[in-house]
Amino acid sequence: MNTAIFNSLDLSGQVALVTGASSGLGAHFATVLAQAGATVVAAARRVDRLDSLVADIGEAGGKAIAVAMDVNDADSVVAAFDQVEASVGTVTILVNNAGVADPSRFVDSTEQKWDFTVDTNLKAVWRVSRDASERMIKAGVTGSIINIASILGLQPSANNALYATAKAGVIQLTKNSAQELWRHNIRVNALCPGYFETEINADFFRSEKGSQYLNKIPPRRLGNMDELTMPLLMLASQAGSFITGVALPVDGGHLLQSL
Repeated sequence: MNTAIFNSLDLSGQVALVTGASSGLGAHFATVLAQAGATVVAAARRVDRLDSLVADIGEAGGKAIAVAMDVNDADSVVAAFDQVEASVGTVTILVNNAGVADPSRFVDSTEQKWDFTVDTNLKAVWRVSRDASERMIKAGVTGSIINIASILGLQPSANNALYATAKAGVIQLTKNSAQELWRHNIRVNALCPGYFETEINADFFRSEKGSQYLNKIPPRRLGNMDELTMPLLMLASQAGSFITGVALPVDGGHLLQSL
């Protein structure tokens, strides 16, 4: 590989915090960022669920620590960032990955389901991003915030009104915060995955109904985790230094379905 291209992806000296890092996409993102040279901060509500991830990263020659962070608790977020700063320094890369899903028909939705879905998928992204960006500005560092949205934030889907609304809000939050934070050398982008197997959707896609659905969409399969690796690294690193305010679909053409 050309040296300049390789160097543009190097995250040595960066501190990268990933929320919801205990499994699925979050664990993959944490591993990738560590492989690129960043000191990774794996965050989740329960630190014990992060032990194996941190150990695996360390055994592979990377650097990682675990912190307890409940993204729905403002005090927990502040305490986590304080702990990180005291231990490894200012977070310069933030991946807002924590999320939940509670699929249901719009007419069956409730205020409790709204609060559960929207608070974690949207309000928490605002909460963590605001704290992270404030600290980046105070420290005078260049930063990158990557919000994990979804193709459901770009196009409606049956029985996902609350989740899709929250993810659409994440995309608009991404664009608005990017517009304000560029002057502080902080880029903000949204990664919008299509369907990748995670703990949230695994049961559905293993069912006959899930298999039938996959056969009807352009990729005709789930995405592989590794297919998110380079998009993530591009947005996190100097390779994407001129990219901000973007909502990037990684969906195998799912959104290209004909009407």
